[in-house]
Amino acid sequence: MVLLLTGGTGFFGKALLRHWLAGPMQAPQVTVLSRTPQDFLTRHPEFANQPWLHLHQGDILDPASLPPMGGFTHLLHGAADSTYGPRLSPLQRYTQIVDGTRHLLDYAVAHRIPRFLLVSSGGAYGPQPQDIHAIPESYNGMPDPLSPVHAYGVAKRCAEHLCALYQQQHGLQTVIARCFSFVGQDLPLDVHFAIGNFIHDALIRPQITVNGDGTPMRSYMDQRDLARWMNVLLCQGRAGHAYNVGSDTALSIAELAHQIRDLLAPCKPVHIATADAGNLRNRYVPCIAKARSELGLNLRYTLQDAVLETVRFARATP
Repeated sequence: MVLLLTGGTGFFGKALLRHWLAGPMQAPQVTVLSRTPQDFLTRHPEFANQPWLHLHQGDILDPASLPPMGGFTHLLHGAADSTYGPRLSPLQRYTQIVDGTRHLLDYAVAHRIPRFLLVSSGGAYGPQPQDIHAIPESYNGMPDPLSPVHAYGVAKRCAEHLCALYQQQHGLQTVIARCFSFVGQDLPLDVHFAIGNFIHDALIRPQITVNGDGTPMRSYMDQRDLARWMNVLLCQGRAGHAYNVGSDTALSIAELAHQIRDLLAPCKPVHIATADAGNLRNRYVPCIAKARSELGLNLRYTLQDAVLETVRFARATP
């Protein structure tokens, strides 16, 4: 496999690079598109001088900056500012996702790259109905396209549709990974991810704070499982199909905070910021039966495993 990887310096990309770093004999030849490759290697010197890895300076919004050479057999498009996306306006988020995807699809067609894996999101489904415990790929809901708040989810749905159109028009084998919630050594602990905030609080704050009533339901996949699943989807996912990527073991945000407290800081209090106002419980939990039955994928790591690995890395990082 000769792979072009966008988003390779973000959470998803680093999970994949670490997966291949751990087993370099099975690593593909990887070219990572990065706006600031030298900054990435300075922060992560473990990826420097790897014979299977090359970083190319470029931007998905600038087609002229994409690698001029061909020869790629696979393209994994995961570039989107998920971690720092809230800093962008809704229009900027939409443009980055939709235009960036189209540029990479055009590139794949021009360079005759047969396989294309799009990193999409469970957000493409829109709000999860109360009567669906774990949302399947067959559910065809979507976020409200008239609400700018939903720019991210609507853009992901549009990017998926572009993949279907390019497959129909050009014969490109496109596969969609609808990704949910994750935790692992590369998850930032100081941004808008609840589980990262709870781990951060457990390590250094006097209490663990839940900013809300704690009732939303979530599930979390270890980033090591994420990388393994993405690698399988890249090679074996059925063209024209979407696969949920995540854990189907649900728990409430309040339960998550208490589990992290019990695991990392048993004496610390958990503070729920807002009393339950009786709102319908928000769910964001995938059904992963399709990935299990079609591709034999499973979860090798528990939530406890993932949290402990995250903490081990956080303590070892200056």
